[in-house]
Amino acid sequence: MRKISFRVTPITLPIILFAGAIACGTVLLHTRLAQVESGLSWIDALFTATSAICVTGLTTVDTGTTYSLFGQSVVALLIQAGGLGIMTYTALIYYLIRQKVALNDRFVIGQGLQHDRSQPFGVLLVRIVTWTIIIESCGAVFLYLSGKGDISPFSALFHSVSAFCNAGFSLYSDNLMAWRGNWGVNLVVMILIVTGGLGFAVVVELSGRAASLLQKVWNFRYFRHFRYLRYLRYLNHLRRPRRHRSVISTVPPHRLSWYSKIIIITTFFLIVTGGLGIYLCESYATRTGGGPGFTLLAGFFQSVTCRTAGFNTVDLRMMTNASLYLMMFLMFVGGGSGSCAGGLKVGTFRVLIAFLTAQIRGRSQAVIGRFAVEEKVVHEALVLLFVSVVIILSSAFILNITEGGLVPHPMSRDLELKILFETVSAYGTVGLSLGLTTTLSTLGKLIVVLLMFTGRLGPIVLIAAVQSYQRRELFRWPEERLLVG
Repeated sequence: MRKISFRVTPITLPIILFAGAIACGTVLLHTRLAQVESGLSWIDALFTATSAICVTGLTTVDTGTTYSLFGQSVVALLIQAGGLGIMTYTALIYYLIRQKVALNDRFVIGQGLQHDRSQPFGVLLVRIVTWTIIIESCGAVFLYLSGKGDISPFSALFHSVSAFCNAGFSLYSDNLMAWRGNWGVNLVVMILIVTGGLGFAVVVELSGRAASLLQKVWNFRYFRHFRYLRYLRYLNHLRRPRRHRSVISTVPPHRLSWYSKIIIITTFFLIVTGGLGIYLCESYATRTGGGPGFTLLAGFFQSVTCRTAGFNTVDLRMMTNASLYLMMFLMFVGGGSGSCAGGLKVGTFRVLIAFLTAQIRGRSQAVIGRFAVEEKVVHEALVLLFVSVVIILSSAFILNITEGGLVPHPMSRDLELKILFETVSAYGTVGLSLGLTTTLSTLGKLIVVLLMFTGRLGPIVLIAAVQSYQRRELFRWPEERLLVG
């Protein structure tokens, strides 16, 4: 009888690390030291730990009043760990132990971190951690200054980490509604969210391009005797990558790569169209007496926070259905690959648009800019779209059963919309809610926990993990034509 050996591969290691981090976080949050008053249930501790490590932001209890300073610090550390991504730690482990990674496993690890797979993990990891610390520290300082004494240093750091990691956790009961008219707080949070949602590879490349521009503007030879300008040398050191023979390395220092341009342009398009759409929907509702007054700043903030951040400066329960459906679309798309954000991912969305355009024009390739997308990538995008839709609809169906939806439709009122919004928010690791989270049943909380877990890892990783233990078929089945459409 043949023995079946369980081998921990680079594909399954992220899932194990994720589950282990959630378990540790649950135990820490359930301790008396982490709570203001004892009485937090295990399911609520599990929900908070999963939401934090998956950088979602959905909470069944109020973070600011339920957890002590120690508990809030645990939440912040979980957010930071989840924001950097389990793929980062997986690559770090294999880098530290100097273990070689197979090419097929390297793809699964690398797809969450970099688009240029020729670069070594060590260099990329150092840059990711360095710029994460720099951006979050600067964000905390600016938040503290923008609060004008109303935001404590710990709160500024907590919200900076939460914003950059696209978590959406807040220490205030009304989230950021009290800061709706504060341009400083809004802009800082929006910049942190967008930066964290672009993807670490894009952020590192942007920092390199910025350092290149600084080198052109400032001649370092004339500033060697100024101590406060020594950091320019450090930026210059971060800018210079090791020499690699790749397509990316041939890009001039002052120009962005094809991948980064796609992510930045698509992100800008989604933010602008989403912000204007939400603003117009709410402004029309105001004119007709059907909704709250909406400023352009609030509209763009909600468009940005739908990129899987989870903050809100307005009461979502008072928004129009049109705005909520638009927000669900933005939540479903999410942020960039290898970022703190979740969702379908901006790159996947752009590939699907290119594929649809190619089918309409009769092209055999999906073209974006001056390059065509690999056929394998197009297939992965289609699989990801199909699996994501199936997961969301199946979860929404089950939640309709567990949360009292088995009643005549007129009696359920807006429950169906709340459930669908909650499902998309959980799967996209966003954290926005219409008030359903706190009323979920135990089974409903477990379903949302699984949704957040699946959404953060991504269906591609889960499918690859299952396939890694399956034998590849060495034969082909006979083909037959099936009518479609």
